[in-house]
Amino acid sequence: MKQYMETERLILDGLKESDKADYFLNIAHDKEVQKTFICKYFETIEEFDITPYLTIDNMFAVRLKETGKMIGVILYFDVKDDTCEIGYGIGSQYWNKGYMTEAVRRFLHYCLYEKGFKTVYASFFPENTPSKRVMEKCGMKYYGYTEKELTYQGKERDLIYYSISREDG
Repeated sequence: MKQYMETERLILDGLKESDKADYFLNIAHDKEVQKTFICKYFETIEEFDITPYLTIDNMFAVRLKETGKMIGVILYFDVKDDTCEIGYGIGSQYWNKGYMTEAVRRFLHYCLYEKGFKTVYASFFPENTPSKRVMEKCGMKYYGYTEKELTYQGKERDLIYYSISREDG
């Protein structure tokens, strides 16, 4: 059973088959989200299959507590010894409401104190200042910059890394 987490306005828990429409609308079909959250774009809900996402143990749905509606996702990955990286995406209609900061703050606590990672990293494209602000509000600090680290949407992309460790918190 996947961890269940709550914040003031959100629930973080496992993805369900019934999240297909919300995942499609808020992540897989949201062209604004696609600019900053690395995932495959789908034009129609019929071509989108949520099944592979249901088996990712380290991916969580971000839900509005009030309605249970899935508005985004958050996950940890690239686990090495006592470190991991996190990534997150939220439907563009939910931007600038503090939801992602609330989710990341809780998820960092989960990674550092419940999963036992010593250090957690996150990265963002240089033009994604909202993600930078989320990281800073959650206590993460600049860690490094890599040029042309990956190719996404046909472009070589730079990444800026932030990190936080248990000693910081």
